[in-house]
Amino acid sequence: MGSLHVEDLDNISKCTVENPLDPEEFRRQGHMMIDFLADYYRDIEKYPVRSQVEPGYLRKEIPDSAPYNPESIETILEDVHKQIIPGITHWQSPNYFAYFPSSGSVAGFLGEMLSTGFNVVGFNWMSSPAATELESIVMDWLGKMLKLPKSFLFSGNGGGVLQGTTCEAILCTLTAARDRMLNKIGRENICKLVVYGSDQTHCALQKAAQIAGIHPNNFRAVPTTKANDYGLSASALRSTILEDIEAGLVPLFLCATVGTTSSTAVDPIGPLCKVASDYSIWVHVDAAYAGSACICPEFRHFIDGVENADSFSLNAHKWFFTTLDCCCLWVKEPSALIKALSTNPEYLRNKATESHQVVDYKDWQIALSRRFRAMKLWLVLRSYGVANLRNFLRSHVKMAKNFEGFIALDKRFEIVVPRTFAMVCFRLLPPRSPLIIKTNGYQNGNGVYHKDESRANELNRRLLESINASGSAYMTHSMVGGVYMIRFAVGASLTEERHVILAWKVVQEHADAVLATF
Repeated sequence: MGSLHVEDLDNISKCTVENPLDPEEFRRQGHMMIDFLADYYRDIEKYPVRSQVEPGYLRKEIPDSAPYNPESIETILEDVHKQIIPGITHWQSPNYFAYFPSSGSVAGFLGEMLSTGFNVVGFNWMSSPAATELESIVMDWLGKMLKLPKSFLFSGNGGGVLQGTTCEAILCTLTAARDRMLNKIGRENICKLVVYGSDQTHCALQKAAQIAGIHPNNFRAVPTTKANDYGLSASALRSTILEDIEAGLVPLFLCATVGTTSSTAVDPIGPLCKVASDYSIWVHVDAAYAGSACICPEFRHFIDGVENADSFSLNAHKWFFTTLDCCCLWVKEPSALIKALSTNPEYLRNKATESHQVVDYKDWQIALSRRFRAMKLWLVLRSYGVANLRNFLRSHVKMAKNFEGFIALDKRFEIVVPRTFAMVCFRLLPPRSPLIIKTNGYQNGNGVYHKDESRANELNRRLLESINASGSAYMTHSMVGGVYMIRFAVGASLTEERHVILAWKVVQEHADAVLATF
C-alpha cells in the first residue's frame, strides 16, 4: 500500500463519519426499502419472467471500482431499478412455472427481516438460547403436521434441524451413515462403501457422495422405467445390492425421493425401506419439493413407510412460503450426526453444553456458524395456520389439474408422465404425413402424428425457447426415457387461475408459430 496523497487526506477530513447502525437512519432507509419491494411486487407482471439480458451486461453498466465517497440510498435504489432488475429472473412472478417454486409470503419476508435484524450466530445453545429452542419447537410442530412418527421428534429421542438446502441435508446424513459403518468395518474400507439412488434422484446425492469420499465407481443410479412411472423399484434395488455384495462391496446409503425433479415421481418408501433393512442401509427420504403437500391428508400417503427410514427432509423454501434458505431435516438418531460432525474446542466449552440438557446445532450441520432460520418458519406457521397452508397448496394443485385439462383438449399435445402434485409434464407432437401411419405412426382425434423421438425432442426445444424468449411465461424442461418434455410447475405465491389460462394461450400461440416452420 502506498502513502495517501494530499488530496486523499483532504477528502478524508471532509467525509462525515456516521454510525453504520444508527436506529433512525435505519428506520428511514428501511421504510424506503419496504416501499421499493412492495412496488416491485405490485408491478412484477410488467417484467419479462426470464431475464432477457446477454452475458456480461452488468459490467457495462457498473463502474469498475467501488465509490470512494458514500452514495445515498436513493441513488442506489435507482440503480437497482435500472441495472439490477433487468438481470433478474423473477421467481416470484405469477407467470413463473419453471424448475420448482421458490414461494414467498409476507410472513416469510418479515421473519427473514427479524432473523437478519437480530443477526445472531446461533452455533450452540449458549450463543443464543432462543434461536436453538425455537428451532427445536418449530421442527416438532412441522413434524406433527406431517404426521411423522414420534421417533423423528425430540419427544421421541429423534429431532429436527434447519439446514440451508437439501444438498446439505443429504451430505450430513451420508456422512453420519459413513462414519457409523466405518466404525464397524474399519476406516480403511471406505473404498468399499456404496451409495444408491435412481436415475431420477437429484444430483445432490452424487455431489454429497463425492464430498464424503465415496469412490466414484461406487455410486449407483438404478434405472427406472415408464411402467413404474419412473419410481425406484424395490426389486431392482435388491438386485443391484446383491451384485455389489457378491463383488465384496458394502451397501451404505439409499436416497429415496418423493417428488423427483424431472417428473415428481414417487419412490415407494415402504418397500425400499424393507430392502434396505435387510442390509443395514441408511435410508434418507428426500421430499424437497413434495413434502410440503404431505401436510394435506390426501397427500400424506406418499410418505407412508417413512417410519422405517433413518432421515427425512423437505425444503420449506420451495413450496411452503418460507424464503430461501430453509431445509427441514429430521433424524431418528441425532447422535449419529453429532459423532460425525462435532468439534469441541476449548473456546466453545460452556456449562450448558456440558450439562447435556441442550441442543448444540453446530454438531448437526457442516458449518459452525448458522442463521436464525427458525424465525421465518415460525412466522409462516403462526401467520397462516395449518388450514390456510393446506388451502394454499391445494389451490396450486387445482390450477395444475386445470392446465392438464387444457392439454387434454388439444390433440397436438400429450401428457408425458402422470401428474402427481402441482407439476404437469407435457410435449407437443410433431405432425407427419398420413402416408406413414401404417408403418410407424398413429392417429389421434385431430390429425396424424408420428412419434419420432428425435424430431419431437427438437420440436419441443424450439417451443420452449420460443415461450421463454417472449418473457410472457417461464418454464423449464427435463428428459425421461429419452423424451424431452416441458415442465409446468405451479407454485408461485402470486399465481392465480388467470395466469394459468394465459400461460396455456402462450403455449398454443407459440406452438402454432413453431409448427408453421418445422
